[in-house]
Amino acid sequence: MSNKYMTMNEAAQLVRPNDMLALGGMTLYRRPMAFVQALIQNFRLTGSPSDLTLLNFTSSLESDLLIGAGLVQTIRTCYIGFEIFGLAPMFTYYANRGGLKIIEETEASIAFGLRAQMAGTGFMPSTAWVGTDLPKLRPDVKTIQDPYTGETLTAFPALKPDVAIVHALLVDEDGNAVIGKNKAIDNELVLVADTVIVTAEKIVPQLDEVDLIAPLVDAIVLSPGGARPTSCHPEYALDGNSILDYVEQVSDPESFDRFVDTWFISSPQPKSAESAKFS
Repeated sequence: MSNKYMTMNEAAQLVRPNDMLALGGMTLYRRPMAFVQALIQNFRLTGSPSDLTLLNFTSSLESDLLIGAGLVQTIRTCYIGFEIFGLAPMFTYYANRGGLKIIEETEASIAFGLRAQMAGTGFMPSTAWVGTDLPKLRPDVKTIQDPYTGETLTAFPALKPDVAIVHALLVDEDGNAVIGKNKAIDNELVLVADTVIVTAEKIVPQLDEVDLIAPLVDAIVLSPGGARPTSCHPEYALDGNSILDYVEQVSDPESFDRFVDTWFISSPQPKSAESAKFS
């Protein structure tokens, strides 16, 4: 039994108040839904973790649940919504009332922020945002002069999540993982986060070809169906009916609580590491 193996509840306790939490996957694909459920359950029981900052390339149901449950203070993302299914209701509710801090991000600001952290520098220069009004929304983003050309560049500050959660197709006993062809920015998140948790459809003894390497992974969790109702190709497709139910029935804190109490996706987890079975 790998010493990295944890139950979902044990892994969720690695997220602390005020952490910057990065959730892997892309919009409605391969999101760590079972892990989000465990976080919310812990919060309801203990009040922790609270005041989280979410850092996602794109955000959807997983983030809207955390916002609605009251765990999130700040969100940093290029997009939050449900694609053809509509807006993210709890994000919309709290953002319209000033109850959520929104740090404006674009694909460039997140990508260059992660690259800066990977390079071990405090910032990464880019031509992105030059000539736009975006810097007015982000006073922390400075400009610098290229010492070789004299060109004005944007200096995007480094981004370093405290915890990154990635849902994988397969993970082996050491923590090597396969996440499929749509990798989003999961490889980058795993490189920069202080703590990396991989939830997986299956745990196998050994993998030969991998997307994420074991030395970067701190915890592994067996979580069959752990991305539902988002998709996890080729294991299962998006459950569009569940997404529609959420969007149609949730609009404020009261309707959110009623819906989530009866709808949470349950992915049974072993009660202890000893009871886990490798497939």
